[in-house]
Amino acid sequence: MIHALLLLLACQLVGEVTSRALGLPLPGPVLGMLLMLGILVTVPKASALMRPVAGFILANLSLLFVPAGVGVVAYLGVLRQDGLAILLAVALSTVAAIVVGALAFTAVARMTGNSE
Repeated sequence: MIHALLLLLACQLVGEVTSRALGLPLPGPVLGMLLMLGILVTVPKASALMRPVAGFILANLSLLFVPAGVGVVAYLGVLRQDGLAILLAVALSTVAAIVVGALAFTAVARMTGNSE
């Protein structure tokens, strides 16, 4: 299990260093995840090594939401004061993202000749 955690953290570290060193607009953990994907695809033993750690992390995933909950509680005053505006902004931006995604899909379908 230690080796799997070391592999996971090493991938994140390599991704973070690469992202910062090259000034990439992609976050380091995303690059590390891509590196981990490459390792899992090319090295068959890596999948078996990572399986117990991945299961443990997924089983305890809810603990990762505790800091977000604490952040919400810490800003309850702001939420009371601006909660309606925040809710409206989140709802409108979600609808806008869905509409833009649908329009982009439609445009690409027309360009490729797959509009049905």
